[in-house]
Amino acid sequence: MGTGTSQGVPMIAFDNHKCDLKNPRNWRTRTSVHVVAAGLHFQIDAPPEFRLQCIYNNIRRIDYFFLTHGHSDHIMGMDDLRRFCDMRGSIALDVFSTQDGLNRVSQIYPYAIRDKPLYKGYPAFRLHLAQKKLDFPGVQIHTTLLPHGSLQVLGLVFYEESTGQKLAYYTDCKYLPSEAKALAKGVDVLVVDALRYEEHPTHLCLKEALVISRELQASRTFLTHMTHHMDYDRLLHELPENVFPAYDGLVVDCGSAGCLIDQSMTHPRNST
Repeated sequence: MGTGTSQGVPMIAFDNHKCDLKNPRNWRTRTSVHVVAAGLHFQIDAPPEFRLQCIYNNIRRIDYFFLTHGHSDHIMGMDDLRRFCDMRGSIALDVFSTQDGLNRVSQIYPYAIRDKPLYKGYPAFRLHLAQKKLDFPGVQIHTTLLPHGSLQVLGLVFYEESTGQKLAYYTDCKYLPSEAKALAKGVDVLVVDALRYEEHPTHLCLKEALVISRELQASRTFLTHMTHHMDYDRLLHELPENVFPAYDGLVVDCGSAGCLIDQSMTHPRNST
């Protein structure tokens, strides 16, 4: 749904973008993803543009919400989960995160920590500490902690029983601990942090992300959380054939026939 770094692309009051802003795939809202597996809808993170992302991507259902960490570019759209609480009959939405992430939710949204909304139209969150393994009907989710400066970010690996497909979502991290590597070995889809070309103290750079993709032997890798330095067309020509720059609105269908990339979706800025 979103593939940009904390400032988004384009940046406010900035005139030296390294990517071609004429290409709508270089316009990036803050990072989030919506996963559908075994008929269940899992939302990962809610950035400031979350409401617009849901409208542009026609998101009409969320069964479970995962917060990778409490930084503002991942948490500040959670109030807009209110609409999905409404559609659940004013029943609280289950929210999973690290202890630090849950603490941040409680600090920012104290009015929402309840089994039912305070008033109709308000959000309600039922908080859960994410365990190492979570079992849902037809779906297993393994969680692992990823280093991101002083924080530990929640990494997620989805396994859909009916298709045998595995997806790893590893954003906002500097490296992968051994547990994270073991969980994601041989995944069908890897979505991984790739901030920019140059190294960064708390994020993976492009070179580091490519090393991880090769090491994990991922069938397909999609780069996310990218700055304006990462031009979509340039990356397409530079990357290995099984590695792609993600873009806002990208749809990847991993059915029993394998992974299909829907290239028809573009950023709403360029849609009719």
